[in-house]
Amino acid sequence: MSNSKVAYRQHDHFRCQNAALQQARTVCARDKARLTPIRETVLRLIWQSHRPLGAYDIIDQLSESGGKRVLPPTVYRSLDFLLNRGLVHRLATLNAYIGCPFPGSVHSNVFMVCRVCGSAAESSVEAINSAIFATADRAGFAIESQSIEVSGLCPVCQDAERAESSDGAEGSGTQQSLGSVQESIS
Repeated sequence: MSNSKVAYRQHDHFRCQNAALQQARTVCARDKARLTPIRETVLRLIWQSHRPLGAYDIIDQLSESGGKRVLPPTVYRSLDFLLNRGLVHRLATLNAYIGCPFPGSVHSNVFMVCRVCGSAAESSVEAINSAIFATADRAGFAIESQSIEVSGLCPVCQDAERAESSDGAEGSGTQQSLGSVQESIS
């Protein structure tokens, strides 16, 4: 299972959002759980891009669009609901949330987070999963969840960095590269 190629290339986020919302409706129907309008809106915000989103970023976006301040408990309850159903993941190192492209399936998470543009992709690597579960089994440990976060450069930012270093430019080139990277990922 991998979502890494989609996250790092230019594509239609609207399709990602719609697919995620359809999967959420399916999961909620299966669990006989209610996907309320606020929960759906929070999920849609998380899926707007492949960048992890913090709870207070979500609060700010909801407050701007609704015209009144949304209280933190409202958003945290929605996030807990989405987390408990496997519709989103929490990235501990960033204290942020990202949509799960594989809800309803048992999988281990390896997140590749770009340190420049902030994009993130989820992947499940069988060799890593096997090693972790075998190690836990030998220790008599029952794994309930796991998440591995890897920081580095996405393909777009690698290309931008190579182009910048081949130009020998410093300073203003970095800002221009970051802007084009963010445009191409969105």
